[in-house]
Amino acid sequence: MSKYFFCSSLNDIKKSDWNECVGNDHPFLQYEFLHALEESKSANTKTGWQPYHYIEKENDKIISLCPLYIKNHSFGEYIFDHSWADAYHRYGINYYPKLQSAIPFTPVTGDRIVINKSVKDKKKKQVQVIKNIIEEAKKINVSSLHFNFVNDASNWNDVENIMIRSGIQFHWHNNEYKKFDDFLNDLSSRKRKIIRRERQCIEKNNLQVKLLNGDDIKEEHISFFYDCYLDTTGRKWGSTYLTKEFFFEILDNFKNNILLIMAFQEDKMVASAINFISKTHLYGRLWGSKYEVPFLHFELCYYQAIEYAIRNNIKVVEAGAQGEHKLQRGYVPTKTWSAHWIKDQEFSKAIQNFLDNESQLIDNQKERLDDFLPFKN
Repeated sequence: MSKYFFCSSLNDIKKSDWNECVGNDHPFLQYEFLHALEESKSANTKTGWQPYHYIEKENDKIISLCPLYIKNHSFGEYIFDHSWADAYHRYGINYYPKLQSAIPFTPVTGDRIVINKSVKDKKKKQVQVIKNIIEEAKKINVSSLHFNFVNDASNWNDVENIMIRSGIQFHWHNNEYKKFDDFLNDLSSRKRKIIRRERQCIEKNNLQVKLLNGDDIKEEHISFFYDCYLDTTGRKWGSTYLTKEFFFEILDNFKNNILLIMAFQEDKMVASAINFISKTHLYGRLWGSKYEVPFLHFELCYYQAIEYAIRNNIKVVEAGAQGEHKLQRGYVPTKTWSAHWIKDQEFSKAIQNFLDNESQLIDNQKERLDDFLPFKN
């Protein structure tokens, strides 16, 4: 007989137990990554990400889990529901707190309901876990329940009152390329010329690019990257989500999953981009530069990532949220999904109407974007 519970800290769970359930296919679900967010105070009650993880055990073994957080804001999610919160506020109803299943500050698709490989009927178990979490949401003081960047929308159709929301990201797909020029040869002549011209930024500015992984990443590299991260996020948003301690935590415990792409001018560090590696995917996350170098962003974040994926037979490069400029560099418009449950039935109906209209707009947008893909006809 299995039993489930909710825990307010990963310190209450053994790393080996968590990772045995999760497996090693997805870096952001690993205990080391999520625990680093908590230990570094990047994701905690003070920052509006109060851990409330779902754990189900049978014979002292985790058979299902779900990373969950009680949130009092909507920042760091990349699925935007601020208009929903505003509508609640106009009617004098509290939208926050809400219950959120997500990888904090990480717009990456993956399992949100994780089922141990030993479970025979995984679909049935997933539906039961979702229902268990909904029952908990009804009991506690939250307005709603959200699962961001879920793997497949069809997996959620068997749960009553779950609403599906779509979005678009840009992903690069490895068409069994052997070298970067093979990829370029799939593009139109004009797009090939543009990319080759952009890549000249390295030679023109006397830069050298180094790709660092595992023990090759030193503390000074992480410190420099964090300074770049502060500069970039400060210019764009005025504040940062992730603490410096987070990056040192993952350097200590997660470095084999990190790919740090750095630009140097002689021995001086110029720019840096951090990526995370799985067996099939390379996930580009954050970047920054201390100097304004034209096209350096494209080189470190897109072209070097593509080259790495080709050399290592990685199937997909995900380059984060938004960014239609990725389209012209071979990153394909790709649908993303999130699942939502709203406690108030009247608001649930209104939001479903909103999502029906939005879904059509997303489909139209994707169709329009597909027309601008840079590949040969």
